[in-house]
Amino acid sequence: MLDERQIRIEVEAALAARSPKKVLMVVPDFTRFFSNAGLIANIGYHWCCDHGVEVEILEALGTHVPMTQQEISTMYGDIPVEKFHAHDWRHDVVNIGEVPASFVSEVTEGLWKEPVAVEINRMVMDPSFDLVLSIGQVVPHEVIGMANHSKNLFVGVGGSSMINQSHIIGAVYGMERMMGRDHTPVRKVFDYAAEHFLKDVHVLYMLTACTAPNSVIQTHGLFIGEGRKPLEDAIVCAQEHNIDFVEHGIKKCVVYLDPKEFKSTWLGNKSVYRTRMAMADGGDLIVLAPGVDKFGEDPINDKLIRKYGYKGRLHTLELLKDCDDLKENMGVAAHLIHGSSDGRFSITYAVKNISQKEIEDVGFIPASYDEIAKKYDPSKLSYGYNDVDGEQVFFIPNPALGLWINREKFN
Repeated sequence: MLDERQIRIEVEAALAARSPKKVLMVVPDFTRFFSNAGLIANIGYHWCCDHGVEVEILEALGTHVPMTQQEISTMYGDIPVEKFHAHDWRHDVVNIGEVPASFVSEVTEGLWKEPVAVEINRMVMDPSFDLVLSIGQVVPHEVIGMANHSKNLFVGVGGSSMINQSHIIGAVYGMERMMGRDHTPVRKVFDYAAEHFLKDVHVLYMLTACTAPNSVIQTHGLFIGEGRKPLEDAIVCAQEHNIDFVEHGIKKCVVYLDPKEFKSTWLGNKSVYRTRMAMADGGDLIVLAPGVDKFGEDPINDKLIRKYGYKGRLHTLELLKDCDDLKENMGVAAHLIHGSSDGRFSITYAVKNISQKEIEDVGFIPASYDEIAKKYDPSKLSYGYNDVDGEQVFFIPNPALGLWINREKFN
């Protein structure tokens, strides 16, 4: 495990070895608080200032809402807020190429046969930056298998076409076939795009593998370098620390969503797809969501989730054939697939800031947070199995940092 001194030595040495004159740092938003990207970016920023290097910071928001000034200060310390540029995935991008349909069809085993337009924030392609520093955490992910590396660029600061296409490719191919693994179809699409369309951009990756027991960040590894090697090394570390096997299917699972981090089901459904490989058939998933007050992270996505709901993979794929609004927002269709259990286990959302009717209308079982939390008090439960009034309950305090799998069914 690395402490702050060790991290500082590695970050400063990597920058000194490359002698940049103008740096663009691409950093995650507050939903990745436990990545330790805040510390790494702060170290990098001050090294640049101390060595006369110009530096700007681009928030890798994907489709998320921009960070508030308070969130920036909490995560990134004393870096001036005016240095942060919020990425707008609908307007701030340029098209830099296309992944051909033949390649997409090959890597998806013929399940998706459309080309993928490659879009990225125009700041990344600005030749005045002689170094793009991409910072983030490698962790199991529902769309790509293991998050980060070029995903930080093609989704974090990518455009609507790339975001939508990559998400639907992952959904069609199947989450269980990808989560926790390298060399998935979506990863291969990103690898192709990086190799062909970013070859003139000097990208330096700083990737972490972290856990956060009791909300204290533990950095198990920091992997710095160009190309694919830092990703591969980080994946090995993250697979060891961020995948938890349970010996049998979980019959009742309670997941807590910290209100500072989870304000929408778009983010909160990590509770669904990070646990689905561990849930027993007929089991119950209870999501304690005191901060959730909406479904989508932007108005268009929110409207579509309310319209179509989390009704299962096959149902959503049928909708895609005829519903133009979903065709234009395939990332939402993918999200609807990710957030459903396909009827295999029940999903109860216990909320405070959104009506129970709204929860029911999108396909979840509604519940009052205050009532459910009396029985399953997150402040009293410990990670893993707990006995609650004679009932065995598996408790997860933060679903964003791991992947849970039933060892009996894992291939």
